[in-house]
Amino acid sequence: MAAGRIHPTALVAPGAQLADDVEIGPYTIIGEHVAIGTGTTVGAHAVITGHTRIGARNRIFHFVSLGEAPQDKKYADEPTRLEIGDDNVIREFCTFNTGTVQDRGVTTLGSHNWIMAYVHIAHDCVVGDHTIFANNASLAGHAEVGDWAILGGFTGVHQFCKVGAHVMTGISSVVFKDIPPFVMASGQPAAPHGLNSEGLKRRGFSADALAALKRAYRILYREGNTVAEAQARLEPLAAAHAEVRQLLDFLARAERGIIR
Repeated sequence: MAAGRIHPTALVAPGAQLADDVEIGPYTIIGEHVAIGTGTTVGAHAVITGHTRIGARNRIFHFVSLGEAPQDKKYADEPTRLEIGDDNVIREFCTFNTGTVQDRGVTTLGSHNWIMAYVHIAHDCVVGDHTIFANNASLAGHAEVGDWAILGGFTGVHQFCKVGAHVMTGISSVVFKDIPPFVMASGQPAAPHGLNSEGLKRRGFSADALAALKRAYRILYREGNTVAEAQARLEPLAAAHAEVRQLLDFLARAERGIIR
């Protein structure tokens, strides 16, 4: 840990493990059980505490709170964790809490995520890679967000809900049920509004894959099928297309039901 990269007003606990090139801004507090990887920068007035592990090359802005106790009345000071991957941008006033022993005991944020100001990620949430959370998006406890998902500003996700990969939500969406992969959703409560075709094109999905997913969307949402009926009809399509298999696997895990 290079003292020259730590502002003299910052408070870094003796037990904290910081790579030599980590930069810590003015008045920031780093707790005893925190580990921060190479190339990461932390702005001013941040508080990183708890059993928190942060990977490499993250850019963490001012006034964030990472690794604080979960907002769960059952929490009894157990040494639960927050784990953050590599190459994330975490903007001002974000709050990420540690997990609880009632679940996995860890809150997880993957790599290459773009997390805008005032985002809240609650205890035991699992966020994948390459996501975008616009300002004030919030996850309640135990929520899951898949790779490449985009949450519009002020999107609120209810506890235990799952947001699939490549989903996009509109501003102020309220998510009470699971959102299948590849779907655009908006509203209060959130409802499906078609396939996220433009996003999938930008990520290199083939014309064949897009056609299969459009067919799958029609089966799931446009032809009057129940979820069980749609699952049965999607099975032959899933056998030929990995993307449809991903959708079908998600439906099998959708414990809260899906948006309709």
